[in-house]
Amino acid sequence: MTTARIYKPAKTAMQSGTARTKQWLLEFDRVEPREIEPLMGWTSSGDTRQQVKLWFDTKDEALAYATREGIAYRIEEPQEAKRRTISYADNFKFNRVGQWTH
Repeated sequence: MTTARIYKPAKTAMQSGTARTKQWLLEFDRVEPREIEPLMGWTSSGDTRQQVKLWFDTKDEALAYATREGIAYRIEEPQEAKRRTISYADNFKFNRVGQWTH
């Protein structure tokens, strides 16, 4: 039986915006291990489902698809980004905790 992972991808370190982080992604789990081709050293696998990535607008659409197709799934809920909001002017406050070095 094939299994899949349904999750909302996080923003990569190279992204400044939030593109491709609003949709839900269904990825199939690997069934066969990867093999190293002896001549060139490339990795390959006979499992073609690991190449398939299905994007959905909502989590409910992804769940409905997996249920309809008989795919066992696990859901990974997104974690909220921990951001500290600070203004540029706070760098020059008189009651600053650390020393300003330049």
